[in-house]
Amino acid sequence: MSSEEDIHRILIIEDNEGDYILVAEALEEKFPTSKIDWVATYKDAAAQNFGDFDIILLDLSLPDKSGEPLIKEILAMAARIPIVVLTGYADRNFAVKSISLGMSDYMVKDELHPDILFRSIIYSIERKKVFNRLEESEHRYKELFHLSPLPMWVYDQVSFEFLDVNEAAIQSYGYPRDEFLGMTISDIRPEQERNKLLIAVEEGKKNPGFKNAGTFLHSKKNGEIITVEISSNPINFSGRPAKLVLANDVTLKKAYIETIEEQNKRLKDIAWIQSHVVRAPLARLMGLVSLLEVELEGLSKDKKELLDHVLVSASELDEVIKDINSKTRKIDLPDE
Repeated sequence: MSSEEDIHRILIIEDNEGDYILVAEALEEKFPTSKIDWVATYKDAAAQNFGDFDIILLDLSLPDKSGEPLIKEILAMAARIPIVVLTGYADRNFAVKSISLGMSDYMVKDELHPDILFRSIIYSIERKKVFNRLEESEHRYKELFHLSPLPMWVYDQVSFEFLDVNEAAIQSYGYPRDEFLGMTISDIRPEQERNKLLIAVEEGKKNPGFKNAGTFLHSKKNGEIITVEISSNPINFSGRPAKLVLANDVTLKKAYIETIEEQNKRLKDIAWIQSHVVRAPLARLMGLVSLLEVELEGLSKDKKELLDHVLVSASELDEVIKDINSKTRKIDLPDE
């Protein structure tokens, strides 16, 4: 948590000099090493570099701007810097409202005490740090979500309604954003796939956490059916139980794999033909040549050499067929 040593510079925006002195004295007691800057008008405040300050103390009634317009203008300029409202009794109700507008806290001037002011400043800075971290996290989520090259969406786990979709999903599926957000995740499934969707959703409830839900068929706006791999993660979206989904179109990949599998199957068929249809008569031929060598012992040397050449060629062909069969057997088919 922050301490007085962490507070280096404080800006007071207050048009009443007496109130400024009162606040400054309380600050000096609790933050003796901090530098205190004072401006009395909105115009002078707007000229400040708010990023130089650790906290801003703001009076709600300045001579050149006051109330809600003042709050909105200062908030826009202060951005990540916490702001504590300084108010009189007459402004107390609006001071409370200012919290909902983005102020970190409010202090009633007539009740100002160094200890109360100290706690308000320390807590305001810590709350703002947490808020800034949440804001950064949300910003990173939006960047990752909306700039993702893969289709992504968020859907309500109860109603199945789309709560958000990224540009990649809009481009891939062909539905305009407004139309997408008026649909449910069932609407992008073919009729025959909807029961499979319900089973997957129920399975996801039993096993929460990041999950690869499997492969599904989806339908685009133009009626085209695609195959997608779905991964999902439960999130809280604006207070609603939701799921963040990533959809990877694997239609071409699936077609490619099916083509390779078909080619492999044909290779297996060719290998079988070579092994059983071609090799059988080749083996008989080799046997006949060997028999001729035995039966025709009196053949001339030239003719005997011819038979030897036939036998050697047949043996070489047999080895080639064996090699093809051996390599073909290494091809694995999914159904084997």
